[in-house]
Amino acid sequence: MTPPHITELDVMRSYPKTLHAVGNLELLKRPKVSIVGTRKPNQYTQQATFELSSKLSHAGVCIVSGGAMGVDAISHKAAGASNTIAVLPCGIDVKYPAVNAALLSDIQADGLLLSPFDYGFKATKWSFVTRNELVVALGSVLVVMQADLNSGSMRSVAYAQSMGKPVFVLPHRLHESDATNALLAQNQAQAIYDIDAFVKQFVPSQTHTRIEDDFRTFCMSKPTYEEAVKKFGNRIFEAELMGEIEVLNGIIVTVG
Repeated sequence: MTPPHITELDVMRSYPKTLHAVGNLELLKRPKVSIVGTRKPNQYTQQATFELSSKLSHAGVCIVSGGAMGVDAISHKAAGASNTIAVLPCGIDVKYPAVNAALLSDIQADGLLLSPFDYGFKATKWSFVTRNELVVALGSVLVVMQADLNSGSMRSVAYAQSMGKPVFVLPHRLHESDATNALLAQNQAQAIYDIDAFVKQFVPSQTHTRIEDDFRTFCMSKPTYEEAVKKFGNRIFEAELMGEIEVLNGIIVTVG
């Protein structure tokens, strides 16, 4: 289907002549954050990307990314298929890359797929550039988790700058993610030193606190793991990863 006019895309060099959508168009009305980065993230980036995307999603923010391997895929998965938008560099019927076919199918069923290309179109070098511009345009800010110099992520940064959108990056050690370190050195991006603080700027503090209180109260009732995942989805995986809960004999136990 062709979605109605998307106001956020007016900041593009030109509004897409063609735009196809499959899924939940209501996601376009949500607050949105664009997350991009390398296809080969290190373990630190993987963990931080999952935590950031998951916490934004649970705060009611829709995650926008490009459906690629690496940071894109982690962002979509952590957000949950029902709260993410994947912008494709190919026809909306082409599940590219093939390794993410199942993920893209889940997003098609519960989230939203967008493509500025006709059905059957195969991805080319220039179509990735077009895809990147659309990803950046949809979000209120751009977050670059890890990137090399002269990468597609840096083209996304250039789009964000031309659109007047804030750029945030994950801080890295020396000789890792040279592109994001360079952005920080040149004062062209802001570092995310505290994920919770970053998330809170997108939602009223009372809403965020209520969600976390409801989550902890539920976990303190010692539900089964299946019950917890059914009710809170990826928030359970995140809490386990962060050491907030443990799973003992299939039962959730809070830590601390």
